[in-house]
Amino acid sequence: LWTVVKYLVLIVLSASYAFPLFWMITSALKVDSQIYRVPPVLIPVPAHWNNFYDAWTRLPFTLYLSNSVFRYTLPVTLFTLASSTFVAYGFSRLRWRGRDVLFYACMATMMIPWQVTMVPLFITYKHLGWINSYKPLVVPSLFGNAYFIFLLRQFFMTIPEDLSDAARIDGANEFWILVRIVLPLAKPALAVVALFRFVSAWNDYLGPLIYLNKDELFPLALGVQRLQSIATSMGTSGMAYPHLMAVSTVVALPII
Repeated sequence: LWTVVKYLVLIVLSASYAFPLFWMITSALKVDSQIYRVPPVLIPVPAHWNNFYDAWTRLPFTLYLSNSVFRYTLPVTLFTLASSTFVAYGFSRLRWRGRDVLFYACMATMMIPWQVTMVPLFITYKHLGWINSYKPLVVPSLFGNAYFIFLLRQFFMTIPEDLSDAARIDGANEFWILVRIVLPLAKPALAVVALFRFVSAWNDYLGPLIYLNKDELFPLALGVQRLQSIATSMGTSGMAYPHLMAVSTVVALPII
C-alpha cells in the first residue's frame, strides 16, 4: 500500500511538472480564440501545424539556430570541457608547491556574483574590440570554470592512484595517463559537465544581450525575445500567441 501511495504522489508531481510543457506544445497548435477560451482548450481541434512554419519564417530563426549551435553552444561546451579537465587533473593527480592554495583561490571565485564583474568585463571587451562578436562569450571558456573544475577534481580523486602508477612504470607521461586511463573512467562526470554547460549556453539570454547588438548575430534566446516584442507591439493583428509558443517549443526541444 505504501508503494502504491508513493508512486501515485510521484505521478501527480510529475504531471504538475510536465503540464507547462504540455500547455506550451498544445498552445502552439491553437488559434488565438482557443488560447483565451474559458474553460481552456486542452487539445486543439483542428491542430494548426502551420503555426510552426509561419512563426519560424517570420524572423531568420534558421540563422539564429546556426548561431546558437555552431558559434556559441558547441564551442563553449567543448572548450569548457577540455580546459576544466586539464585544470582539474592538475589539481587532483599532480603534486606541486602551492597546489591547494591555488585550488582554494579558484574555488573562492565562485563567491563573486557575475553581476559584480559584468561592467568591468564589458569595458575590457570593448577596449579589445570584441563587442558584436562571440569572443566575449566563447574565449573565457578556454580558461576553465571553477564549478566544473571542482566537480571533475572530486571525481578524479576517486580513481585509484595505482592505475596511474602502473602506467608510469610502463613509460606513459601525464598527458597519456589522462587520455588513456583517467578520461575513460570519468565519462559520467564529463557527461554531467557537458550537459550542464550545454544547457546554460543554450538558455543564455543576458550574455548575448550585453555583447551582441546586430540581428544577424542573435542566438535563439534573443530571437525569441525579438519575436515576443513584435507580438506585443502588433497585438492580435501581428504575431499571435500560438506562434510564440511554436518557436518556444522548437527552442526547448533539445533541452527536453
